[in-house]
Amino acid sequence: MDFISIQNVFFSYADPSENPNAQNAVDGVSLDIKKGEFVAVIGHNGCGKSTLAKHLNAMLLPDSGKVYVDGDDTSDENNAYTIREKVGLVLQNPDNQLVASVVEEDVAFGPENLGVEPAEIRQRVDDALKAVGMYEYRLKAPHKLSGGQKQRVAIAGVLAIQPQCIALDEPTAMLDPSGRDEVMKTLIKLNREMGMTVVLITHYMEEAVKADRVVVMDSGKILTQGTPREVFSQVELLKKHRLDVPQASELAFRLRGSGVNIQSIPLTAEECAEMLGEVLV
Repeated sequence: MDFISIQNVFFSYADPSENPNAQNAVDGVSLDIKKGEFVAVIGHNGCGKSTLAKHLNAMLLPDSGKVYVDGDDTSDENNAYTIREKVGLVLQNPDNQLVASVVEEDVAFGPENLGVEPAEIRQRVDDALKAVGMYEYRLKAPHKLSGGQKQRVAIAGVLAIQPQCIALDEPTAMLDPSGRDEVMKTLIKLNREMGMTVVLITHYMEEAVKADRVVVMDSGKILTQGTPREVFSQVELLKKHRLDVPQASELAFRLRGSGVNIQSIPLTAEECAEMLGEVLV
């Protein structure tokens, strides 16, 4: 079943009456996301992927076209409250989402504003912090945490609202490799073990490889989409549009270009090592 349905959406940050020739940030995008699916959206800066993410919980509304979340039209202001309960949005900089001086108080902020009963808030906060592996830090000050830990607290703050879907706008962009690994393990756990729908906006191809489906955007449009293997096998197409591929895929592509007989493009370091063992003997 489609949980999110994006239907021929156009959006521009410019006022059409002032600049009728302004380029659309999202230019006629149609995309369906199923319940429990893990979708990665990739593309270079300015391609529209972050703008698209903000349409998923009605932070932005289409200039034309429709976005439906679990059947609710995001452009109907009467649905805004319900939609934001169903789709939680995590932004790039965790500092922009941390509002309290103690971790557990920060995670409680969302459900408190929804009017949830105190006993239920306590349970939600504990469950959310345990889900992201930050329960032992519940009495710590957020500013004393590492970048990866802060982002996991920001994710816990969204989980405490108990959404059915979590959309993340480049959540690992400001993190070191260790922090990125922490966040990705958390997202995979939420999706695989808890069945949560995950929409990950990222420019790290190695993160996109872990999704069920990869959607590639360019100039506000969807360039191609499919499983990670289907998408990253199209190395020439991606490079033509100035997009990266996983390092393992890049190496295989170059070896193939040098005449090495490579049948299948690898996605991970492990697959690449196996491929090298076969072709270099």
